[in-house]
Amino acid sequence: MFSRVAVVAALLSAPLYAQAPAPKPPAATASAELPDARTIVDRHIKAIGGRQAVLAHTSMHATGTLSMPANGISGPVEIYGAAPNRALVKTSVSGIGDIVDGFDGTHGWSISPMTGPTLKSGLELEEAKFDADFYSELRDPKKYTMKTLEKTTFDGRDCYKVSVKRIGSQDPDEDFDFYDVATGLRAGSIDTRETQMGKMTVSNVESGYKKFGTLIQATVLTQKIMGVEQKITIDSVEYDKVDLSVFEPPAPIKALIK
Repeated sequence: MFSRVAVVAALLSAPLYAQAPAPKPPAATASAELPDARTIVDRHIKAIGGRQAVLAHTSMHATGTLSMPANGISGPVEIYGAAPNRALVKTSVSGIGDIVDGFDGTHGWSISPMTGPTLKSGLELEEAKFDADFYSELRDPKKYTMKTLEKTTFDGRDCYKVSVKRIGSQDPDEDFDFYDVATGLRAGSIDTRETQMGKMTVSNVESGYKKFGTLIQATVLTQKIMGVEQKITIDSVEYDKVDLSVFEPPAPIKALIK
């Protein structure tokens, strides 16, 4: 429910580094007949607790730490989500300041010391809406088309690589999800997103799965973007206690909404 928080990485990384090459695709290996993408995703859903356990929740609040070890940068991070498509990521980074990125069901926005308050529009807004889908874990066939591409190596693990395309999107790019062959759990993804700095490709590695209530969640999210690696380590996850007012745009954003 909180694996796709790449926008924070983009906001952090762009001012610090020049554009680096996009992550190289994992090397493919020879494989027998590949399982259907729906079968792979359903196995992941079962492994984390089951479809009904996912649908039983309507909101989530996770807390942890965001760090960029190579630069000695770290700070607390909070991730909020609510059905059907509200999302908020807040972090306070030493030496940089507070960074907030949100989607309230209609408006996508961000505030950071580097860019100030900004509203998302066009493709960036469309992608923010898809990424805010609270039940994206289920890969609803009404919202996504999927295809198993190959069995490959991702993060040193044998994985199935699955192409994920958003139905109705104007974006020609596709995402790639990787599911661990041994455990069935999602190992990560390679995503391309529109940002204020242009298209960015992000490699996400999900690990450290732990159980919170009835669901198992990844607690270590390692991201590489623009040549920079950042890690989000989740300490706590709480369900169904989020006040929806938390997603309301702050005053500087409201001033931009017409």
